Amino acid sequence: MNIAVVGLSHKTAPVEVREKLSIPTPQTEAAIAQLCSYPHVEEVAILSTCNRLEIYIVASETDNGIREVTQFLSEYGKVPLQHLRQHLFVLLHQDAVMHLMRVSSGLDSLVLGEGQILSQVKHTHKLGQQCNGIGRVLNHLFKKSVEAGKRVRSETSIGTGAVSISSAAVELAQIKAQNLAASRVAILGAGKMARLLVQHLLSKGAHRIAIVNRSLAGAEELAKQFPDAHLQLHTLDQMGAVIADSDIVFTSTAATEPLLDRAKLEAILQPGQHLMLFDISVPRNVDSDVNDLPHVHVFNVDDLKAVVAQNQESRRQMALEAEALLDEEIEAFNNWVRSLETVSTIKCLQDKMESIRTQELEKALSRLGPEFADKHQGIIEALTKGIVNKILHDPMVQLRAQQDIEARRRAMETLCTLFNLESEGQSSQQFS
Repeated sequence: MNIAVVGLSHKTAPVEVREKLSIPTPQTEAAIAQLCSYPHVEEVAILSTCNRLEIYIVASETDNGIREVTQFLSEYGKVPLQHLRQHLFVLLHQDAVMHLMRVSSGLDSLVLGEGQILSQVKHTHKLGQQCNGIGRVLNHLFKKSVEAGKRVRSETSIGTGAVSISSAAVELAQIKAQNLAASRVAILGAGKMARLLVQHLLSKGAHRIAIVNRSLAGAEELAKQFPDAHLQLHTLDQMGAVIADSDIVFTSTAATEPLLDRAKLEAILQPGQHLMLFDISVPRNVDSDVNDLPHVHVFNVDDLKAVVAQNQESRRQMALEAEALLDEEIEAFNNWVRSLETVSTIKCLQDKMESIRTQELEKALSRLGPEFADKHQGIIEALTKGIVNKILHDPMVQLRAQQDIEARRRAMETLCTLFNLESEGQSSQQFS
């Protein structure tokens, strides 16, 4: 059972590297299909957010599987392997399981305890199933990780008042602008991040907020959630005019190429006009050349770390409580994995017992004659099944319950030897 995760995050790679490796939802199916085509990759799930890109695999051979995933990332992001390796992390088996559970619980997030990551893990699970990347092992791992994330949030206070990336961006804007209530604010995008931006902006007193979105229907759907806010709604073709009339612009779209660059802003803004841009998208919506404009200040997700740090300390103790809960969830998953080793042995034993039972039943019924057999076959069949099941019950329960790996494998080897199961098709590979 070779579980591994290969990835990068806000802890290991700057945004200019992360954006190259970002895999948006429309491209996930092709990416999963390519990864599953590699000889050593059996199952795949891809978790791609603004702060991380993580590829979870079940590999037939760990080192080769990791090598194939790393090569895929290099080719996909067009980043040479020698440059990419310094930003990647690789976790195996137990560490990979623990990592996903910590991610689901918000313990590995830029904002400790943030809630959006749990829905992103759920989305990864669903997408992996739809794209036929997730099999038995990753399915159980993601289910347990989502359950763990829910449990941490319900049994600890780590999510209470936890800031999101969006709220951290608003806090940073308030620090830089000092008076959001007097600022003209524009938001590019109308998704979940934009909804949170509006929510936090309103709480800070901002009231002149414009929404720019590719479709007006999407902007209207967002506005319905804030009926008292009087949001100004615009389509993308009006973006230039909206930005020219703004003091602060937040970008939170799923665009894979920058929406704004130096040339566009120079054409939009008046000479000497000041503008603050808060780009919380990955890939970035604002090109790095905008930094060359003297009166325009650009902030991206990596600039939020100082703001987030102020909110972290109060959650440290809560995180320790969450870690203790995760230990229980990880042990439950490990018990399930251990039980898988016994499945083929138990199945082989059951099949052999059933074959013996049916053969002996047929012999007995033929000796008793057709009249007796027709009248009593059901009773005799139930009797023989009951005897076999009771004989097998205790060995199967004890085998499944065995916690020690070596003891369990010795027990399986003993069963195979005593009942001659290997000659019946039992593979010795399960003990390797």
